[in-house]
Amino acid sequence: MKDPMNGQQGMDGMLGTGRRRFLGRLGLAAGFLTVPGLYAEALMETPVQTEGPFYPDRLPLDTDNDLVSMNDSLNPSSGVVTWLSGRILDARGEPIRDASVEIWQADANGVYLHKGSENAGKRDPNFQGFGRFRTGSTGEYVFRTIKPVPYPGRTPHIHFMVKKAGRPKFTTQCYIRGHAGNAKDGVLQGVKDVKAREMLIVAFDPLPGSRVGELTAKFDIVLGHTPEA
Repeated sequence: MKDPMNGQQGMDGMLGTGRRRFLGRLGLAAGFLTVPGLYAEALMETPVQTEGPFYPDRLPLDTDNDLVSMNDSLNPSSGVVTWLSGRILDARGEPIRDASVEIWQADANGVYLHKGSENAGKRDPNFQGFGRFRTGSTGEYVFRTIKPVPYPGRTPHIHFMVKKAGRPKFTTQCYIRGHAGNAKDGVLQGVKDVKAREMLIVAFDPLPGSRVGELTAKFDIVLGHTPEA
């Protein structure tokens, strides 16, 4: 079974040189080497978004950062494969290491890993639906997942939860730049500050060099200050 939590060894073991090739193709390898205190002013904090009703009611046996492949199965899930990456930062721009980053989303049929999800009987058995990644010294995370799809009442989105000792859990969602459904989505439009709302919307672009139509998306998360004890 794939390593579910170790951000460096788990990803290297699962993807091997593919991980380094992916980072190199995106030009992210250097960017992840963040210099502490790089930002002169405090960064805008990523808006909190609702956890929603469909956090998995049962976690899959496989909870690593590759949602497209279940337990090393040779049968990939449906959907457009997307490499979703970014950094977890504090308000000063410094990376937060040893944070657990969780994502969950509907499959290509619009079904969550939850018995209450609409059309649960049509869930893609080859889509993991949930994944975890633990950040290293650069605050970096990477997931291989699918481009999110709309379902009744919501524009496409991916849920995030960040857990770090000494901080309350943080939940948010990311959205597809340019998707027509964004303008009518009550959760996204509930963020009234335009600049803050834009922080949640990311481009899903073709992955350079991919021969199978993979995409790439980058979503940095800026957390607030650690509460006083």
